[in-house]
Amino acid sequence: MVMPAYGFGAQPTVWQPVNLDELQVLKNELSGKYCFAAGATLLRTQWEGGLIPVPEHMISLTRIPGASGVYVDGDDLVIGALTRLSHCATDVLLQQLPLLQSAMNAIAAPSVRNVATIGGNIVSGVGDSIPALLVYDAQLYWMTDKGMEMRNLSSWLNGGCEGSRNPNDVLIAIHIPMKHTPFLDVASERTSVTREISFYRKLGRRETFTASLVTIAFHGELGADGRWNKIAIAAGGGSGMAMRLTESEKLLLGLEASVMQASSLAASAASEFVTYSDAFATEQYRKQTAGNMLGAGLWEALRS
Repeated sequence: MVMPAYGFGAQPTVWQPVNLDELQVLKNELSGKYCFAAGATLLRTQWEGGLIPVPEHMISLTRIPGASGVYVDGDDLVIGALTRLSHCATDVLLQQLPLLQSAMNAIAAPSVRNVATIGGNIVSGVGDSIPALLVYDAQLYWMTDKGMEMRNLSSWLNGGCEGSRNPNDVLIAIHIPMKHTPFLDVASERTSVTREISFYRKLGRRETFTASLVTIAFHGELGADGRWNKIAIAAGGGSGMAMRLTESEKLLLGLEASVMQASSLAASAASEFVTYSDAFATEQYRKQTAGNMLGAGLWEALRS
């Protein structure tokens, strides 16, 4: 049986299972008196701020095989949940996912990215990687009490609102389909892609390291006829839940691309985006900003 790595005083006892079997045994024996940790950058911030109590036990995931690194598995590009953000930002395979690499470089400061993991960013429920992963139709591979399960990122996010997430589930990897794209498709006769348009934007409260107010991601593909044959758009930011803007996607799908679509996209996205108000920004500001960022990004892309 795995032994604790260390434990002293009021600090949690840290356990380091070396495989999924040991991890499952620990989960059962510790009876919920624990939290999972990898980089623990967010956990430390929450503990220091008094937002959550320091647990009696902490289960480190750093020694779980297959939970780190980037590799290809069949038709999927797989990112281990424990892969550092800094590695994701520079990995050669992930150059196929420019929006995700843009998101990685926009998260926190370099020193934090060297420690924090993509899994932690996702499991927070509000990470800045989530809008980019949504447009790539990411699937999350979990170890659950019932065994290993694959779940769509959008469904998992909705589960947070519905209260159906199980805190005992452990994120092992992120799967992104490379051959079967996630985007809305029009008629099969327009499958020849002549141009891809992608952009990711993050707006914070100041220029340097700060939590985001709004993040957006856009990916579209133009066919030989100049029409949008694939579209994916997502928005999030702050402590709100990111979401795919499916109605805004439908607004463009099948139409000939034009800079004139920038204003209609901005209006549609602002109307569709579901967000919140806090001490830093109102709901209306966030909605309008998301729309403006998407509209400006599309205008700039089509003008270039």
